[in-house]
Amino acid sequence: MSAMKISSHQIAAFTEVFRRRSVSEAAAVLGVTQSAVTQHLAKLEQRMGTTLFIRYRNGLEPTKPAQELFALTDRVRVLEQLVAETVDAYSDLSAGHITVIANAPRPAMPIISEFNRRFPAVRITFSLVTWELAKQRLEQHDVDIAIITEPDDIASLFHVELSNTRLMALIRREHPLARRETLSLAELAQERVVLTEDGSLTLREIQKACLENSISMPNIIKMTTYAVLKEAVLHGIGIGILLEDSVFPTEELVYKSVDELSTHFKTYIVTTSDKRRLRSVKSFFDTVQIL
Repeated sequence: MSAMKISSHQIAAFTEVFRRRSVSEAAAVLGVTQSAVTQHLAKLEQRMGTTLFIRYRNGLEPTKPAQELFALTDRVRVLEQLVAETVDAYSDLSAGHITVIANAPRPAMPIISEFNRRFPAVRITFSLVTWELAKQRLEQHDVDIAIITEPDDIASLFHVELSNTRLMALIRREHPLARRETLSLAELAQERVVLTEDGSLTLREIQKACLENSISMPNIIKMTTYAVLKEAVLHGIGIGILLEDSVFPTEELVYKSVDELSTHFKTYIVTTSDKRRLRSVKSFFDTVQIL
């Protein structure tokens, strides 16, 4: 009896579910029903004799076999897209879907806005994630584009530098410290400080600077993203520390430099070498050049 063959439909279904962590989103991308995607996954799991995804309340988590399989099938899907684009030879983007992740709303939002204006038919899935998670998802090839500060192995990625900035304190304009030219870590240690959560570049750098200067910050509140951090500062919860170009300015808040935080960090838009030739990805990078 011959072994059950793995079909291209099963590969496509599995790859898109891995990328989106969602059966419904994968079905939408593929233009098929959720039932069809579920059936393709079930047949692939039957063929492999293992479970590929574990379902949790907040989504699907790939197993180790799934991660190993995706390392291969992602290349197949990218090649399929490149072949389709070459055969069709279309001159504009009248359809498609890209996945974009970033550490912070800025500078991602202006790029997405302009791309959407130029190519309104292309669907964009955008997520704000921690610095560590952005690096992981980039390494696992399950996103098309990442806007990330100081990524590892930048030389191996297709990249364009977007900004060069440093960590700053974000303070409500009426706060007494807002009248100072610069601040010190020792002064901030006397305040409630708002930082992004574990896995962020900001938290890593603050912990490093505090250790080097023998300073303890006993009153820290952690927020999930820079956007939430900004809201916390606006509502008087504390003084935030973040990269200066990570959120959009507002009249109620001011940035102040911190003496011990002088290191500059570069933020890039990056993609993997195989995905850079995809028309949607290339067009996203082209959008950066015109802003």
